[in-house]
Amino acid sequence: MKHWLTSCILLYGLCLFSQDKTNRDSYFGLNYFGGNIALHNNDILHLISGHPEGFIFSWNKKTFGNEDWEQRFNYPDYGASLIYQNLKNDVLGNNLGLYAHYNFYFLKRNVMLRIAQGIAYTSNPYDKVENHKNVAFGSRLLSSTYLMLNYKKERLFDKFGLQAGLSFIHYSNANVKAPNTSVNTVALNVGLNYNLDETTSEYIENLTKEKFTEPIRINLAFRTGINESDIINSGQYAFYILSAYADKRLSHTSAIQFGTDVFFSNFLKELIYYQSVAFPELDVTGDEDYKRVGLFVGHELFVNRISVETQLGYYVYYPFDFEGRTYIRVGLKRYFGKKLFAAATLKSHGAKAEAVEFGLGIRL
Repeated sequence: MKHWLTSCILLYGLCLFSQDKTNRDSYFGLNYFGGNIALHNNDILHLISGHPEGFIFSWNKKTFGNEDWEQRFNYPDYGASLIYQNLKNDVLGNNLGLYAHYNFYFLKRNVMLRIAQGIAYTSNPYDKVENHKNVAFGSRLLSSTYLMLNYKKERLFDKFGLQAGLSFIHYSNANVKAPNTSVNTVALNVGLNYNLDETTSEYIENLTKEKFTEPIRINLAFRTGINESDIINSGQYAFYILSAYADKRLSHTSAIQFGTDVFFSNFLKELIYYQSVAFPELDVTGDEDYKRVGLFVGHELFVNRISVETQLGYYVYYPFDFEGRTYIRVGLKRYFGKKLFAAATLKSHGAKAEAVEFGLGIRL
């Protein structure tokens, strides 16, 4: 109950903020969705027993080109959203998520793509006695991402508009605590949007198309967090990652990267010991090194002071086999000035998440 109360207080504060006289050109959205849980892993087959449904409530702030990045990305919206989802399975329970999002527009602003990242609360996580069948969620708090691709029309009836399309909702705790097979929902949504202003401001078009250039920069980053192996109750351990990489800006919005990671993953110490004792047929001695070193290439997409980072890596030092030699990192960075940044990223091996990483860095 306290989690519901907290969410209601946050939502009430958001509504008050959105109606401030200085906060013009904003709107609310309310969408109903229903669909199916995608079978990405046979281990969750017993959890797919119905058609999940719920609603998405959002507050959105429009942009009109007052800053250059707004014009480069075709005047996107930004805002916050709340999702309630009934997963139609007593083992999984219900989820409640709070997100930050961007809306990007295409085809004369008739098509909207929303990209959202947030934190979700699940009502019925795994418990070895009370709920041992829930192999999807090992903890109450989950990382969650959702995408929404909609055909959208505003002000069809006074301040009201309509939108409809497809939504994709992902829940996972990224192996912070086992088990963690995650759940993905593919759904159809339909809803209303309501503008808070009588009229809409005019779009500004004064962006100059000068060529952008910048020398190669060196980046240093430190990332950390906690995670657990797939062995339930094997323990949560801190990990540490040191990264050094060069980047080259290709434009105002894009940069490429090349660098190296050094991983100190303490959960592997426990996993190495466990396999050496419990599975002698695996030929694990227990003396294998838990550290790994990887080389990666990457891309960074700059949106205002926030950027989206994607990297593909390969372990060149790999003394213990865990989920294969290639890895992926995807996440968000927030710049503070021109040099300092903070980052929240997900590291995975294909569709298998290893960790959520929180980092700080400097771009020299």
